[in-house]
Amino acid sequence: MKFTEEHEWLREEDGVMVVGITEHAAEQLGDVVFVELPEVGTEVSKDEEIVVIESVKAASDILSPLDGEIVEVNPMLEEDPGKVNEDAQGDAWFFKIKPSDLSPMDDYMDEAAYKTFIG
Repeated sequence: MKFTEEHEWLREEDGVMVVGITEHAAEQLGDVVFVELPEVGTEVSKDEEIVVIESVKAASDILSPLDGEIVEVNPMLEEDPGKVNEDAQGDAWFFKIKPSDLSPMDDYMDEAAYKTFIG
């Protein structure tokens, strides 16, 4: 897994990147009550806002960590957004993206660096 400074995680799976938010981010948000996911087939650019997540504390935008095409979204989150609080780095992934450029991956942190980053 790789981690961004925006508290997203990325995991490669069969040539696509699975993206979600970290447990740390989920804890900071509090109880998640709503998740709006992008549509499959959407072309996105790195740092483009593509997911809206609302909690009892705040609303946040999730940015795309890569350029590419959204090839799958996690429908479970629209039905049960609270799953983000239960399994942020597992079953509660947001979307899968087929990247057109993997070079930003070199700038993202491994787990040890991320743990140091969040202190």
